[in-house]
Amino acid sequence: MSNLRILLNGIIKENPIFVLLLGMCPTLGTTTSAINGLAMGVATTFVIICSNFTISALKNLIPDQVRIPGYIVIIATFVTMLQLCMQAFLPSLYASLGIFIPLIVVNCIVLGRAESFAAKNKLIPSIFDGIGVGLGFTFALTLLGALRELLGTGKLLNFKVMPEEYGSLIFVLAPGAFIALGYLIAIVNKVKNIKA
Repeated sequence: MSNLRILLNGIIKENPIFVLLLGMCPTLGTTTSAINGLAMGVATTFVIICSNFTISALKNLIPDQVRIPGYIVIIATFVTMLQLCMQAFLPSLYASLGIFIPLIVVNCIVLGRAESFAAKNKLIPSIFDGIGVGLGFTFALTLLGALRELLGTGKLLNFKVMPEEYGSLIFVLAPGAFIALGYLIAIVNKVKNIKA
């Protein structure tokens, strides 16, 4: 499989949110705005790429008996680095994302890619897989965040798009996340069925 195909696979065919339905906790919890969705997606993408790279490079050195704990230690190392950098350089964004940054360690997307792809493939394809899945995750979170922000507050990226009285508060709250995500998944499935 070519590197471009691996990259596109994570964005379209195996999109973690719209197709595989993985990582629902940060998806529903952080997407109150497009900026939050984008930031969470970029943070997770960084961790996926770095952990895929490291696990692919060390796969022959990690014994099978401690494979999963070893992967979690590697992932936790990159999450800690990310968390400390965000606290130092982007404190308001870190405060906005809160507990969801340290929870990247147990995100099933990151561990799933480590187990299913990085542990079985060479270094360069593992990096492309991390980029593809990360971009797919980032796209989904940003789109969901933008939709919720627009429908809930009438703004997009903090710019007023429509009068605030047309916004519906439910889209900024937790039930709105489920409603908006449900409609986005339905649209993706409809488009996939048309192409098939």
